Amino acid sequence: MATTANPSRDDFAALLEQTLGGAESFEGRVVIGTVTGIENDLAVIDVGLKSEGRVPLREFAAPGQKADLKIGDEVQVYVDRVENANGEAMLSRDRARREAAWDNLETEFAKTARVEGVIFGRVKGGFTVDLSGAVAFLPGSQVDIRPVRDVTPLMDIPQPFQILKMDRKRGNIVVSRRAVLEETRAEQRSGLIQSLAEGQVIDGVVKNITDYGAFVDLGGIDGLLHVTDLSYKRVNHPSEVLNIGDTVKVQIIRINRDTQRISLGMKQLESDPWDGAAAKYPVGAKLSGRVTNITEYGAFVELEPGIEGLVHVSEMSWTKKNVHPGKIVSTSQEVEVVVLEVDAEKRRISLGLKQAQNNPWEAFAAAHPVGTEVEGEVKNATEFGLFIGLDNDVDGMVHMSDIAWGISGEDALNLHRKGETVKAIVLAIEPDKERISLGMKQLERGGPSAAAIAGGADKLNKNAVITVTVLEVRDAGLEVQAGDDGATGFIKRTDLGRDRDEQRPERFQVGQKFDAMVTGFDRSKKPTFSVKAMQIAEEKQAVQQYGSSDSGASLGDILGEALKARNEKN
Repeated sequence: MATTANPSRDDFAALLEQTLGGAESFEGRVVIGTVTGIENDLAVIDVGLKSEGRVPLREFAAPGQKADLKIGDEVQVYVDRVENANGEAMLSRDRARREAAWDNLETEFAKTARVEGVIFGRVKGGFTVDLSGAVAFLPGSQVDIRPVRDVTPLMDIPQPFQILKMDRKRGNIVVSRRAVLEETRAEQRSGLIQSLAEGQVIDGVVKNITDYGAFVDLGGIDGLLHVTDLSYKRVNHPSEVLNIGDTVKVQIIRINRDTQRISLGMKQLESDPWDGAAAKYPVGAKLSGRVTNITEYGAFVELEPGIEGLVHVSEMSWTKKNVHPGKIVSTSQEVEVVVLEVDAEKRRISLGLKQAQNNPWEAFAAAHPVGTEVEGEVKNATEFGLFIGLDNDVDGMVHMSDIAWGISGEDALNLHRKGETVKAIVLAIEPDKERISLGMKQLERGGPSAAAIAGGADKLNKNAVITVTVLEVRDAGLEVQAGDDGATGFIKRTDLGRDRDEQRPERFQVGQKFDAMVTGFDRSKKPTFSVKAMQIAEEKQAVQQYGSSDSGASLGDILGEALKARNEKN
């Protein structure tokens, strides 16, 4: 029979179950223990179990700090196992802190409140943060408002974070430092922007530079200093004027309180160079300037810092047409220009580059008056004539009717090719129209002289009756010249008159003048004349004017009246 002094087997089993069962209920829980000793880097802790447990001292210290622990201190630990193979309790301070931290973090996350943590490690894509025992992930994009190259100054320092998401089952927590900064910054911006006013002059620090301008910190709020508001002079890139970290004095141009955007300006603090520009740069003034920019439609020339004028491509050269401005001038080149137009309201000045140079058409006219013989290369052949390259890069045109005598203009054009060197005579010059008219046929043997050309004596029309002068008497006919100084031609023996007696060349003398009709041009492009053709034409005209032989008047009477009328006219 079992007694208290002698328990039975069943009583012993029940007592063992009671003891072990109570101990096993400690597992997986956070309990309070007492530090009973410190051995090397371990703390010996009694939590009321059969045996004590040992916990590394580092688990009682914050990242980067030493543990402040002494015998007799009470601490919270997590019981992982009541007894291990060595008969000791397996305890963890980190697990205790983690469990307590998770409970607290879930509460703060529900309230979207900030939590305090310490960045203590670097992992792929970001950093690890200690949130009072719970380890969270801080993505690299969430460290700061702008990319941070060196995070070292931010590590091991307690600072606020915002929990973005958390999953206790997976042990996953994602936090953001950037969200806290943006919220704080928004509060600061809202307060600061109320204290600013348009037109106010304030000091700021250049924080960032872009292609279109610079961002300036005004003491908690950024403003944009656009590149066009940096200076009145041309600024191609803000880095030409500013450096990151520079302290600059700016004026607030515009404030949008809804979007909290601030526009700044520096040139507004300078005097406007366009004030009085019309008086400083009168039309026709010749000035020196520097080429600052070249486009397809022209070049910009800086006359002084802040004032630029445009030289349109059409005003760049007298002779170079349809050429890109970059082939005439280059950036930074010093040039002379003439003011063509000023519009101070629109801040525009039109300049001319060619006007500052001698007009080559006027120079050519002065050096080559009408009637002057010139030589040049055929630059181009068109359907109406030839363009000849002359002095000072000017071109003259030979109309197809002035290329050769006695043939059509189309045939005359085929006589010459591009690149051929030819001679011509100046017929007319119009500098205002940039036009020079040339003639080639006028230089041919038998063609009119310069004086005759100036007087218009080179116009010989077929069937026209003109006065000719005998130059030479031959058996086959007469060599004659139209007028006193015109084209030379030939009259065949049979064309000297209708009657055989009149067809004797020896009855004429050199220098003798008489009338003849232009009948055409021979293969050498020289005009041909005929007295006989003129007499026949006069007879026909006389018959029509004075009547036919049927009226009773003889042919002699009719010719007599015609000759009488002609002599009276002469």
